[in-house]
Amino acid sequence: MIQQETMLTIADNSGVKSALCIKVLGKGAARGKSTRPVAAVGDIVCVAIKKSLPSCQLDDKKVHKCVIIRTKSPVKRRDGSYVRFDSNAAVMIDNDGNPIGTRIFGAVARELREKNYMKIISLASEVV
Repeated sequence: MIQQETMLTIADNSGVKSALCIKVLGKGAARGKSTRPVAAVGDIVCVAIKKSLPSCQLDDKKVHKCVIIRTKSPVKRRDGSYVRFDSNAAVMIDNDGNPIGTRIFGAVARELREKNYMKIISLASEVV
């Protein structure tokens, strides 16, 4: 569960090391309830860059989009099993949904295949 003000580690070679979640896109709170919109694996969030390399081509004063690839909270699968990771991680994407980096570090969840992020899956070293 990624919500507003969650710190994310960026798992690609775009030059960004960590980012702060500003907004969860496409999720609204239930009417009449005081719940926050949360993102799971495969959802898109808006982030602000907090730590980056000097050679980063992204402007740290702008808002960027990224897709969640790993979460600490468990994700339930259709067969009844759960998958959970050690960190909250994301991959920076452009407006078309393609990743900005050319490499992805660490494992990614299989749920990205259902959300049609095939480019991210092909760049990943391991799909869990």
